[in-house]
Amino acid sequence: MPKTNFRKNSDSPEDLVEQGVQLAEVARKEGLLGLESQEVTNPFLNKGVQLCVDGHEPEFVRAMLITDINRTIERHEKGQAIFKALGDVAPAMGMIGTLIGLVQMLANMDDPKKIGPAMAVALLTTLYGAIIATAFALPIADKLAHRSDEEKLNKTLILEAIQGIQEGMNPRVMRDLLMTYLPGSARTSADDEAA
Repeated sequence: MPKTNFRKNSDSPEDLVEQGVQLAEVARKEGLLGLESQEVTNPFLNKGVQLCVDGHEPEFVRAMLITDINRTIERHEKGQAIFKALGDVAPAMGMIGTLIGLVQMLANMDDPKKIGPAMAVALLTTLYGAIIATAFALPIADKLAHRSDEEKLNKTLILEAIQGIQEGMNPRVMRDLLMTYLPGSARTSADDEAA
């Protein structure tokens, strides 16, 4: 699992809306070939722009980008599943350790000095299992799910922008369309910046 899954995406949805609108303006004035001279740093957006510039049909471009989105989501789900499974298994492993500690304790009932260490093992393994699940595995799974949702939103915005560019959509209409994907607070702040 790449370490980039743990970092925040560098492109905010608001930035992607603006980039999409700028590219739509260029495409409207200069045609799709005018996009070739534009500097596009987002790899997925660049892929979509290159498919447009290469003259592929809109259906093909859409299919390519949707396939990319779906494969990305599948990869993310696999990473999340690993940490969810660890979060599910860790408490059970802690309970197994507890049982082992209790067996040791009961086996040494004739020697009171051995009861304490065996009881400590029994209690600590439960604690370790709970800590691994609640402080490590499950929070990471949640963070990966959140990052996956962010990336899916960004790629969906890019897909819509690329489709709009190929259709020759008015940049203002494209902005309105793309803004519908953003939460209300992000819409108003992006509208203020655009004005």
